[in-house]
Amino acid sequence: MQPQADPFIAPVCHDNIDILYQDEGLLLINKPSGLLSLSGKHPLNKDSVHYRLVQDFPTATLLHRLDFGTSGIMLVALNKPINGILTKQFQDRTVEKAYTAVLFGELANDEGVIDLPIAKGEFPLQKICHSEGKPAISHYRVLERLDNHCTKVEFTPRSGRTHQLRIHSREIGHPILGCDLYATDEAFSMAKRLMLHATRLDFTHPLTGERINGVCPCPF
Repeated sequence: MQPQADPFIAPVCHDNIDILYQDEGLLLINKPSGLLSLSGKHPLNKDSVHYRLVQDFPTATLLHRLDFGTSGIMLVALNKPINGILTKQFQDRTVEKAYTAVLFGELANDEGVIDLPIAKGEFPLQKICHSEGKPAISHYRVLERLDNHCTKVEFTPRSGRTHQLRIHSREIGHPILGCDLYATDEAFSMAKRLMLHATRLDFTHPLTGERINGVCPCPF
């Protein structure tokens, strides 16, 4: 029998979670890059967004996740009724998200749409698969063309597939800098972290009915 590969052990994350907004029903937080959203099965992967939050908010539940390397805004419910209402908003796709990313190379167009279905690949990878993949659509808009011949873009995904922005970027020939799974060696080595940040999350507040426009400025 072949020995199993060593499990992924997350490096210690010294950065704090910033609370951007708080009321009796929910939190908006800024997740640092290099922190798991949920604790892993391995005991050394206990530290996570959820693990830290329940120390101060014992009833906190995550409504969605960000990849380990992705930073930015996350929405957290503080009780079951609020969790149920917000979960339905995610399911109904009335929650709108935007991300900032730095892509390898110079994009030819100032904006565009990537429409490529995504399926599970060999763990931990996803793959583009037109026969078995689920629909995945990502809009992009160029924010800045950088001096290092890379491009800063805003992504507004219309679906929420695992690794969607990372694999879609690769498929158009412009992987996200610092991406350990889908970037070329050159693109991976050009940044010390995954250059992907959740900048905006818009939703309807379950208690007031007000449309909330949550913003978390990009640190790069």
